[in-house]
Amino acid sequence: MQAVVTMTNFQMYRHIMSPGWTLGWVWAKKEVIWSMVGAQATEQGDCSKFKGNVPHCCKKNPTVVDLLPGVPYNQQIANCCKGGVVSSWGQDSSTAVSSFQVSVGRAGTSNKTVNLPLNFTLLGPGLGYTCSGAKKVPSTVFLTPDGRRKTQALMTWNVTCTYNQILASRYPSCCVSMSSFYNSTITPCPSCSCGCQNNNNCISGDAEIESVVGKNRTRSRNSNAMIRCTNHMCPIRVHWHVKLNYKEYWRVKMTVSNFNYAMNYTQWTLVAQHPNLDNITQVFSFEYKPLLPYKYTNDTGMFYGLKFYNDVLKEAGADGNVQSELILRKDMSTFTFKQGWAFPRKIYFNGDECAMPGPEEYPYLPNSANSKLISVSTMASFLLLVFANILGMI
Repeated sequence: MQAVVTMTNFQMYRHIMSPGWTLGWVWAKKEVIWSMVGAQATEQGDCSKFKGNVPHCCKKNPTVVDLLPGVPYNQQIANCCKGGVVSSWGQDSSTAVSSFQVSVGRAGTSNKTVNLPLNFTLLGPGLGYTCSGAKKVPSTVFLTPDGRRKTQALMTWNVTCTYNQILASRYPSCCVSMSSFYNSTITPCPSCSCGCQNNNNCISGDAEIESVVGKNRTRSRNSNAMIRCTNHMCPIRVHWHVKLNYKEYWRVKMTVSNFNYAMNYTQWTLVAQHPNLDNITQVFSFEYKPLLPYKYTNDTGMFYGLKFYNDVLKEAGADGNVQSELILRKDMSTFTFKQGWAFPRKIYFNGDECAMPGPEEYPYLPNSANSKLISVSTMASFLLLVFANILGMI
């Protein structure tokens, strides 16, 4: 029996980054994998019962990974061989798909004798995903290249995997700091935002990293020991700075900083929730796409890097940051700098919600400040009136 497995990432702003996805399942009976195209099992298992032709994998619970780019053409099928990297649907739906072909032995030959695999697992690339059982759906229909004939699969089943941030980690993986032009105080990330369990293993500075990085160049899924020592201990910090106030617009600067010396973040995404994102005028240096979680509410936007320019957030260091500025048009019925209104409600990086400071810690508007601009002509008229009153008194 031959089967084509297609994984589609319908998550709008969570992609699967390097080192890519890992898919596993448990065979219902004594099935084996004779061959694969576009992917490979990580272990062959015990195939000693087979003489002559040896299966690709004889394990009861195979684990499959994508092939790397550049493999020979006879090992490829459509949408394979990207090292397990899958884009988010909102970022690029054309690359949010990954496929492979598998030839299964000791399986049934009809839709009544084929047994559905059990206990699907997905790493993307770490923990967090929970998969449903396989469910039969109407068989997939294929159209020939000339469009004149349709063929039908023997059977088709779906498995749905959902992500839960709490299952992935006890702590957030990012945090948010804030500042503004009207207050000199910088609100830092909350202390131990991402947990302080790695305090003894963190990197204190660039001098120390010179001796450590060379020993840790091999790729590892656990790179917590390569994070710079900070009060928040997060690999990613997002800084939101209220930069300027114009008569009809206001300006925000966003900076994403990487504190991880062992990881580059490819195809990163940043999602912000703020009521004024429904009237965004211009975005510099980032791509922007509005997200509409509710039909009549446009307060959430996704930002990501420009291809071949800043779509890779480099490892910690001088180049380990990406920046953008936003110009937003004011809605005078709601706009204010009071009570932290100018700061985001939520921030997500690569789909994970970031730790936010408490509302009482937001940069506050001084009592003497006025959130509305006073025009030069109005100020001049006011001074002239005061001057005339003084002359009258004399």
